[in-house]
Amino acid sequence: MPRLATDHNFNRWIVAGLLRRLPHLDIVRIRDVGMAEALDPAILDWAARERRVLLTHDRKTMIRFAFERVDRDEPMPGVIEVARPCPVGRAIEDLVILLECTADDGWTDQVHFIPL
Repeated sequence: MPRLATDHNFNRWIVAGLLRRLPHLDIVRIRDVGMAEALDPAILDWAARERRVLLTHDRKTMIRFAFERVDRDEPMPGVIEVARPCPVGRAIEDLVILLECTADDGWTDQVHFIPL
């Protein structure tokens, strides 16, 4: 299962639900690693160094920066964008499916969207 990181304002209820369903999930919040004010490119750079797939609600800019990293052949361990209007329960279910059904090496340079 991939190691995860959550963007600045990722829904805490989704994180709590994921941890209830997958108690051994390795997940950290960007703010807890001293990057609360970091810009998207810096967050993606950190995630790449730490080999963590990033969970975000930021479809507007984070996805663009992720694809730019791929275009420049820079490491990009993966991004999962969860649409803000997606109900929490649906987001948790879809994330569990993605996390349990994707091989650890299947995240590199990938962007996935929730709801599925």
